[in-house]
This record gives sequence, C-alpha cells and structure tokens, in this order.
Amino acid sequence: MSNKQDKIRGCLLGLAVGDAMGYTVDKKTLEEIKDDYGPNGLLGYDLVNGYADVTSYTQLAAFAANGLLLGMTRGRMQGRMAPPVRYIGLALREWSRSQHYCEQERNFCWLSNVPELKRRHCMDTWMLSTLSGERLGSLEEPVNCSDNPAALTSVISVALLSEELGLSREEACRLGAEAVALTHGAPEAFLSGAVLTNVFCAILSGEEVSPRNLVADTVSSIQQQFGREYGQTTHIWELLQLAQTLADSDSISPMEAMEQLRCRTAAEVLAGVLYACIRCGGDFDTAMILAVNHSGRSAAVGAITGALLGAVMGDGALPEFYLECLEPTQRLLELAEDVRHGCPMDMGSNLFDDDWDRKYLHAGQ
Repeated sequence: MSNKQDKIRGCLLGLAVGDAMGYTVDKKTLEEIKDDYGPNGLLGYDLVNGYADVTSYTQLAAFAANGLLLGMTRGRMQGRMAPPVRYIGLALREWSRSQHYCEQERNFCWLSNVPELKRRHCMDTWMLSTLSGERLGSLEEPVNCSDNPAALTSVISVALLSEELGLSREEACRLGAEAVALTHGAPEAFLSGAVLTNVFCAILSGEEVSPRNLVADTVSSIQQQFGREYGQTTHIWELLQLAQTLADSDSISPMEAMEQLRCRTAAEVLAGVLYACIRCGGDFDTAMILAVNHSGRSAAVGAITGALLGAVMGDGALPEFYLECLEPTQRLLELAEDVRHGCPMDMGSNLFDDDWDRKYLHAGQ
C-alpha cells in the first residue's frame, strides 16, 4: 500500500473517530462534561448499542468526496464537467434531504444508500435550511453571515482530490473557500476553509514540516491570496498564534487552554485543532482527549484534529480500539480506495469498471 493511501485512509478514519468521540459531549459545558465523566473528562467513546456513531462532520466530507468523484467521472466518460463546487453543492443538497427524510425521484450519490452516513445527526440546522433553499452561497454573493464550523470538513475532500482534479494549491484553496461559502457566508468561515485546505494539501503531498511552520506558511499564502479583499485573515492568524502560545505554556492546563480558545466559530475551531495537534506530542489518543473536552464545538475540533493526525500518521497509527466499534469504518475505507485511484475509465478506453459505473454514474443502483 502506498504512503498516499495510508494518509487518505488515516484522514477519513481519523475524521470519523474524532467526530464520534466529540459528538457525545458537543452540547455540554466543560463543567457538565466533568460532572458526567469525572475530572479528566471524556476519555473514550460513550457507545450506544456498542457502536460509535458519526455526525454531519463525517457525512459532509464523505458526500463532498462522492460529489467530486461524480463530476470527475462525468468529465472523463462524457467529456464535460461543470465547476467542481457545483458537484459539492449537488452532493450536500442530496445529503440534506436525507436529514429531512425527503424522498426524491433520482439520487446522484451512492452514499445516499448507506444508512450510517445519512443518519439525522446534523450539527447545524441553519445549514440544513440553507441547503433546502433556492440558491446556495458563493464568495461574491454569500447566502448568510454564519461563522459556524459545520461546513469545514467538506474541504477535506477538496484536498484529498485536488491532485486528481488537476488543481494548483491556490486553486484548491479557493475551492475550499467556495465549498464552505455554499452554506456559511461569514468571511472568517470560508477563509478558515481555505486555510484548512492548504494545510491538508501540504500534508497529503508529503511535505515534512512542523505544525507551527506549516500553519505560518499557510496563513501567509492565504493572506496573499485573499488578504486584500478580506481583512479577517489577520484575526485568524491572531487566533492561531494564541493557540501556539498556549501550547508552549506549562502554566495553563489543556482544559483551561481550550476554554480560552472558545472553539465555537470556524476560526476558533481551527485554533483548537492546532493546540491539540501541538500539545498531544504525536499521540493520537491524547489528541482526541484534548480535542473534545471543552465547552465549544467538541465534534468539530475532534473531527478535524483526527483527520489531520490521521493524514500525518496514516491509518496504521490509529489505535484499533477506536476503529473496531466505529460504525462506518468499512464504507469509509471503500471511499478512500475510490479517492486514491480515481475513475479507471475514459471515453477512449476499452476498460469498463462495473462497480465504478454503478456508483458514480448510476448512484449505486
């Protein structure tokens, strides 16, 4: 198995692990978490019927990947492909209908047939309302002013497929921003999406840099790309600098540091993720505990932290006890294989892949 495949599998599985762990405490204050789980907080899954379930953070990333693979397949097989953000929007709209139990005449995503990736665990009802509306947002015409982190994980699929899409780093970052702006129009939200896209692209390409240098280089790139139009890049950088300062300090406990970072908006969630990644010392289990025990968006911080460390370390570094009861593991591994290899067919080839045709041209039917 290639190192790239290890990273892709680790990224998707780590995402689901952090999401499932954080979901349990997502709407609780730190004091409530301590009351329920003890002074050290939540130290592992709080299982329901023996399974760890995932929320919209994992579902959105998976559906966004499905949508991009659908678009790429149409491009190769039919010679036409709309802008990639259109396929992300198509997939997210289809996911949102599953949250409302709305039947439709035709599905485009094979994941719509996978129960564990469409259960009603949406972490932002505003996003559902937006996806049900007449139009989705864009950078130029935002549909709302939400700075919620709910759409951030959709950019993970942009990074995973940027090379297959033939995107430069700058183009990938813009697509990441566009993916978030579909449902969240605050500049800090979609700029955080651009930052996160850049970070994931760097990790998946094999760049070996420290988290500090990677984040500094990333924010510098995003400021060059978006800074003239959006001054909010400065605030994002200040939050990330605060996260690094807190991670270097031994005078403040991890729980206190995460409370100081708040972890409620998209930019604050990024800061919480950076803190957890630096402070954990390369230990995945420690990172998960740091990422979810606070009064903020525990599932968001847990999901993105898990995805980042999974991409850095590969799936082999994820503790088995996290994976054995994680409900969508096999489906995510299947999606990882598709992401890695891409569409095996094109118009001029005699090769025909029945399974790929079924999933990405006939929605799994």
